Formats: sequence, C-alpha cells, structure tokens
Amino acid sequence: MAQAGLDSYVNHIVSVVTSDGRVIVGTLKGCDQTVNLILENSHERVYSSSAGVEKVPLGLYIIRGDNMYVWPLLTVTLGDVCCSAVVGEVDEEMEHEMRFSDIKAEPLNPVVH
Repeated sequence: MAQAGLDSYVNHIVSVVTSDGRVIVGTLKGCDQTVNLILENSHERVYSSSAGVEKVPLGLYIIRGDNMYVWPLLTVTLGDVCCSAVVGEVDEEMEHEMRFSDIKAEPLNPVVH
C-alpha cells in the first residue's frame, strides 16, 4: 500500500522530512513495503537561525522505514504523508532559484509520539 503511493515520485527529486526533524533531498530511486526509501544524489539541509542553510552531501542514502510507524498514505496537496515523515516532490526550477545561503530558520524538533 505505501509503495503504490510513492511510485509516482520514483526518479523525481523529493524532499523528505523525517520524524527526527531532518530534511533530506534527493532523487527517489525506490521504496519497499516497509517504506524504506532509497535516494540518489541526496543531501541534508541543515537549518540554523544564525546562518544560512547548510547542504551536507549524502550521496546514495537509505531512509529506513522501521523508524516510522506506517499508516496508510494520505495524499495531500504538498505530497504524501507517511507516518511521521512527509515526502513531497521538489520543483526543480524553483529549487535552482532559491538562495539557501540567505534562508535562516530554527531546525525542526523531532516528532513526539
């Protein structure tokens, strides 16, 4: 069930907000029934209130599904909500126009169950 909801994002650049508050961006290469996500050419966006967004290269990266409680996927305007993670497609044109060095924000807090 979870895999079918994410199939439309395969080979597209996605942004994943994990349950521990991390933001990981990369090309979704696949997922499985336990919602393990495989991202290629990925990086983590590290937010800070005193400096711009830092992009930490991760390369090929797996986000483990067992760290998330899997609910049936709910399709919303901004993407698919799966458990405590949000997966959404990235607008590549807008992505290239953004000046991440000027963006300042508090890091997200982990989800508390």
